[in-house]
Amino acid sequence: MSANRWTHLSYAQRLRFGCGALEDAGREARELGAARMLLITTPRGRDSAAGRRLAQSLGATLVAVFDGARPHVPESAVRSAWRQAREERIDALVSLGGGSCSDLGKAVCYQAEQERGGLGETCFDRPAIAHLAVPTTYSGAELTPFFGVTDEAARRKSGAGGPTIAPAAVIYDPEATLDLPPRASAETGMKALAHCVEVAWSPARTVEAEALALAGAARIHRWLPRVVEHPGDVEARAAMLEGALLAGRCLQNASMGVHHGLAQMIGGRTGIAHGLVNAVMLAHAVRFNSDAAPEAIARLAAAFGRQDGDAARAVDELRARLGLPARLSECGVAAEDIEVIARLSPSNATLAKNPKRVSEDDARAILAAAF
Repeated sequence: MSANRWTHLSYAQRLRFGCGALEDAGREARELGAARMLLITTPRGRDSAAGRRLAQSLGATLVAVFDGARPHVPESAVRSAWRQAREERIDALVSLGGGSCSDLGKAVCYQAEQERGGLGETCFDRPAIAHLAVPTTYSGAELTPFFGVTDEAARRKSGAGGPTIAPAAVIYDPEATLDLPPRASAETGMKALAHCVEVAWSPARTVEAEALALAGAARIHRWLPRVVEHPGDVEARAAMLEGALLAGRCLQNASMGVHHGLAQMIGGRTGIAHGLVNAVMLAHAVRFNSDAAPEAIARLAAAFGRQDGDAARAVDELRARLGLPARLSECGVAAEDIEVIARLSPSNATLAKNPKRVSEDDARAILAAAF
């Protein structure tokens, strides 16, 4: 990597981490200059202990709640949330929940940028709407400037974003993740691991992104099983949240490839949880890239504690230990879906960023192996 040319981006973000950090939300809102905030979440998030703590901390600054966030961020949810944001004349928003809540918040910010006349050109520009993110899963979406949205009619997922779309502040409170069910912890944790894996071999990675990816992979591999097996363990929750933070941070200076591209297409078409698709597909993506990124995969294997260099097997063993399915056919994916996704794969921009070319036949073979 040291012989390559690269440009590293650092977004204007403040990260608060630790048990009880949610009580700092009000202070964070004031420092963002927020006067009228919209909470973007789900009904579960709104009624959760974390939701009540957040509302109490924000006080009168919180003027409205949109609890219609849904998996894969349907375009209809974006339109509804943006309409409410305009009606309430908000100047900031706070997202509480997983990646879909963070992405919906970023999509609303994107709409505000468009109404202002277009996205900011650099990470030094101020956003149209300040975004305070409070993640309660391990998705890592709260740190990135991009988001995914699903066209429900076409059953296709696409992305957008820009330098001013990244949340300006993030609060990581391990106690806010304590009621996350083990299955959801496992799925979103595997998504975080997948981010680390793809950053480790990304042709666009910077040296910092690579270091963060390897550190995140090691931490997630160690602590995710403990979180799933002992959900009330605050120490494990904190360590896993740190791993997810690293997974989100490394995404800021790298590109995704074959794994994320196919997972995004599967989720957009079938609607199954993004984390679950990540868990099933990850080992297959590692095997596919084994000849294109052998050094990166060897480093990942070392981060997983494997002496034989078999990173794919380490991923598979972790997925099995977490009790997650091994095949897409167990998750509601049909043979017809596999064929449609394979045919559409050449047009997927994320697949084009993989360390080696992914042909339609390659995509079909990877999907078939995972099916």
